[in-house]
Amino acid sequence: MTLLSRSLQLVLIFAGFVNLCHASLHFLRGRPRGGMLPAPAADAIHVKDLPQDQWFTQRLDHFDDSNTKTWQQRYFYNDKFFKKPDGPVFLSIGGEGEANPIWLTVGDMMKNAQVFGAFTFLLEHRFYGKSHPTSDMSDASLRYLNSEQALADLAAFRNAMTKKFNLTSSKWISFGGSYPGSLSAWFRLKYPHLVNGAVASSAPVFAKLDFTKYMEVVTASLGTTGQDCVKNVANATETLKSLLSSEQGAKQLTELFSLCEPLDKDNGDDVATFATDLSGNFAGVVQYNKDNRAFEGAVGTNITIDTLCGIMNNEDIGDPLARYAKINSLLLQTYGSKCLDSSYKNMMTSLQNTSWNSSASEGGRQWMYQTCTEFGFYQTSDSANQPFGKLFPLKFSIQQCMDIFGPQFNAANIQRGIDQTNTNYGGYGISSSKIVFPNGSIDPWHALGIVKNVSSTEQAIFIEGTAHCANMYPARPSDPPQLVEARQRIQEHIKMWLTGDSSIAS
Repeated sequence: MTLLSRSLQLVLIFAGFVNLCHASLHFLRGRPRGGMLPAPAADAIHVKDLPQDQWFTQRLDHFDDSNTKTWQQRYFYNDKFFKKPDGPVFLSIGGEGEANPIWLTVGDMMKNAQVFGAFTFLLEHRFYGKSHPTSDMSDASLRYLNSEQALADLAAFRNAMTKKFNLTSSKWISFGGSYPGSLSAWFRLKYPHLVNGAVASSAPVFAKLDFTKYMEVVTASLGTTGQDCVKNVANATETLKSLLSSEQGAKQLTELFSLCEPLDKDNGDDVATFATDLSGNFAGVVQYNKDNRAFEGAVGTNITIDTLCGIMNNEDIGDPLARYAKINSLLLQTYGSKCLDSSYKNMMTSLQNTSWNSSASEGGRQWMYQTCTEFGFYQTSDSANQPFGKLFPLKFSIQQCMDIFGPQFNAANIQRGIDQTNTNYGGYGISSSKIVFPNGSIDPWHALGIVKNVSSTEQAIFIEGTAHCANMYPARPSDPPQLVEARQRIQEHIKMWLTGDSSIAS
């Protein structure tokens, strides 16, 4: 089994792993395989205890009345805690990965569902998981994939479930993490008459073309162990760059980093893919540092910032480049990969596949499309305040969009889509009410999120020392006090939204 480029990495970070001849990318544009909210393993809970697949007839295009096509959207529900006819409804929003019903059995939302007696739903996002609105993922089909259609899906679903389960007296609260966190906030923004409050965890609400702050936060997070770690990564990068100047050096890198194919030092796209993969080793660990994914059966949860910096600072391993390679070997071993596929051509071949039976259907092609049309989020090396060199600049991300979807996906057109997203939803200036925005200081995505209060009813909860969506996972005794407090504040906001008592969360 090989590991396709973790550049596919730095587009992809929201369920289970698919058995393929070649493993799909581990980490693409901030999205790990399975989605930004890593998905549970099937054996994490007894299968018979999980809510079963349900199907809802959804419109293909909510904004074209002449288009009458429909499709079947998957959802799950759990009414275990729902005891009163006017009890609340909690809606968990699916994102850029397969929806997993374990989230309707464990986690902070379900803890609050028990506290407040809530009926709970999980709706899978169109074009992800088993929710296939079209026969393939061709460019023509993917034009129906965007956040506005997803929000309209939520509205239609909410109204239909209200009738089906006689929930006419219930207040609805939406929940989401990462991209679904943004959807949760935007659902409240766009459909305030349908949802009474929203929890938007680790939500990147501001779309941005060149997301340089991502690597800056990764760097700052590595620096929490001391500056030697960052310095040693920078030294490794400099040695790597010097080796790229000769064929012998490229051969040495191929062997040192266990590449599946010889590194072509003269192919800028291959070099950029390789460099992105190596930085992705660090970014992926930082993004999920010390979270509680272990309950899901997730792989690699024991690898933390301390692990990485412990290796980078260990002189017994060799020079900084040898330590850099040691981390790559550790990640390959952890994910069961014999070699690292840093071939740009292989990455493009995978992402150009439009079949639902391809590895790209796991979410890579779809998420890439959304970044190329709505969000950007390109985690580039363009900042001087990071140790990974200048080897994967913005033009590399733009080139991927053009090579996968066509020359019209150039920087100017991508920027137009990003501008429209921020105009549509407000970006950092989102103007709504009854939304809470939890973010962790270690999480690189917090740079595009709400970390200061927008208004008296749009509140930020900034959690020092925690990573992506940490507040959403089941509590554990080792949770730091600031995470415990954050979950309590979220619960207070929910109570305020349900009771109308504004003094509760003040």
